[in-house]
Amino acid sequence: MASAPQQPQLPLFYNDLMPLNSQDHRKYRTRSIDKAPWLAKAHALPITVDEFVQAQRNFPIVFSSGENPLPLALMGLNEGVNTFVDEEGKMDEPVYLPAYVRRYPFMLARLKPDSDELSLCFDPTSDAIGEFDQGEILFDDGAQTTDATKRILEFCQHFEQAAQRTQAFLEELKKSDLLMDGEVSIQQDGQEQPFIYRGFRMVNQEKLRETSAEKLEEWNNNGLLPLIHAHLFSLDLMRTIFARQVHQGKAPKPQAQTPTGTMN
Repeated sequence: MASAPQQPQLPLFYNDLMPLNSQDHRKYRTRSIDKAPWLAKAHALPITVDEFVQAQRNFPIVFSSGENPLPLALMGLNEGVNTFVDEEGKMDEPVYLPAYVRRYPFMLARLKPDSDELSLCFDPTSDAIGEFDQGEILFDDGAQTTDATKRILEFCQHFEQAAQRTQAFLEELKKSDLLMDGEVSIQQDGQEQPFIYRGFRMVNQEKLRETSAEKLEEWNNNGLLPLIHAHLFSLDLMRTIFARQVHQGKAPKPQAQTPTGTMN
């Protein structure tokens, strides 16, 4: 089991992973936290296709670069800039919070690489779980899982199922060669040169228009086409997020532009 923080194989935000069990964690509780410092510098968050419709109301949805792209909700356009969370990790306004964040510090993980069985694990460095005086107990006196643990497990299972649907969606995009390298140019008042953002992928609208009617009907029937449209509509929010950065004093300097980061 990983023990050192920020192991390369660990997902974003997780410093460590430990299997939850009634013997070692019998007195553990989970509690709500009103701030998440680990979220303050996260500008791009993974999302699933189940979240596209809700997420596109607040964030641009793009795809990471590389051979295995994944959908990302942009909370900022520059590395280390989250325009919806302050330095202490508090949300400054009510917006949709991706399931990836709401799942933390729990997740389902394989304890053995050669096994298909997933176990409920958690990040022991999180302030949301531990031997607290208050909070929801995870195991009862008989060492049985409580309703709180069952809810957590169910949420993580739903997340894994959504991740599988997301993978199927991405495979279809790649098979149809619909993804292309993205670029957004934003002209700020008072600046001679625009800010150019690259380092992400997006749906190629020209190829989408060339798609056969039969294929479009198929995508419409299986729900893929609305997901593509949600992604494309959300791209207009790039300029809204940039304006938030300017308003918050987080706009990049013209001579030090940072491309939109990717997350693998």
